[in-house]
Amino acid sequence: QVQLVESGGGLVQPGGSLRLSCEVSGLAFSSKPMAWYRQAPGKERELVGYITVSDAGFYYRDSVKGRFTIFRDDAKNTVYLEMNNLKPEDSGVYYCVPNWSHWGRGTQVTVSS
Repeated sequence: QVQLVESGGGLVQPGGSLRLSCEVSGLAFSSKPMAWYRQAPGKERELVGYITVSDAGFYYRDSVKGRFTIFRDDAKNTVYLEMNNLKPEDSGVYYCVPNWSHWGRGTQVTVSS
């Protein structure tokens, strides 16, 4: 059974930074792509970005390019989302999604002054 432990969310002022973590168990972590999604109230869930196996490839949605970085530590079965220069429109619940198929409960990010 795949289990996800997402953490690192919180309240931050515009321009601030957060690092989200997602520890995964129950699957072969190092051989799976890892994605991050987010959902703001009243909006559809959207793909923030993903990292492929062995850091071979990355994708970021245009609105976060240059501000967000996804990286993984296969030894710790953990994927991270480093978020800098946060904006109010980055607020929402963030989910890590291993292998495009497993969803956790998410972690709340609120960017507000």
